[in-house]
Amino acid sequence: MSLAEEFLLLAYDESGAPLTDGTRLDNGLGGALLLDLALAKRVDIEDKRVVVLSPAPTGDPLVDHALSLIIGEKPRKPGHWVTKLAKQARPRLLEKLVTDGVLTVEKDRVLWVFPRTLYPPATGELPAVEVAARERMRSAVLGNGPVEPPTAALCALVAATELDRKVLGDLDRRQVTERLTEISAGSWAAEAVRKTIEEIQAAVMVAIIASTTAATAGSSA
Repeated sequence: MSLAEEFLLLAYDESGAPLTDGTRLDNGLGGALLLDLALAKRVDIEDKRVVVLSPAPTGDPLVDHALSLIIGEKPRKPGHWVTKLAKQARPRLLEKLVTDGVLTVEKDRVLWVFPRTLYPPATGELPAVEVAARERMRSAVLGNGPVEPPTAALCALVAATELDRKVLGDLDRRQVTERLTEISAGSWAAEAVRKTIEEIQAAVMVAIIASTTAATAGSSA
């Protein structure tokens, strides 16, 4: 399962409702797709720009679609791709997870008036892949040793979107914050891999701030 799919599952509760706002969720997914490509050694960041290392497909259709977009343009900053990949990531990933039988679709109304679409687990219980992702993150946060790049990348996304307050809400807040910062800056992997994850994490945070600022300015105009 891709990092983007793991992040999406973590971002929804057992009722199928998102645990965070659309700005954080969508930009987190944009960053996740970019990290999937980086971890698969299809892209890297050089001189603050995303560059293609290999055009070979990864086998994941959504990740490969992201790669095709990057191949089609000149090298751009990570923030550009976080924002661009965020635009259609959520509906495509939700559709894939429903098709794969991981999630199902339910429709209801809030206060009997406003329509809402929920995506609860198809089995009625948290998907095994989500449980495994949660356990990897908890082990990383509660431990003090090296963290594998995929788990470190997931931790970086959760921290950037403040989803850690929900996913790791039962743990000591200070410990979680300090450990997530340590994982982002630690020597758990080769310098090139760590730096790439760090830069994409920063790009997600900037994209969230920019989107929130724009929305606030628009509502007050």
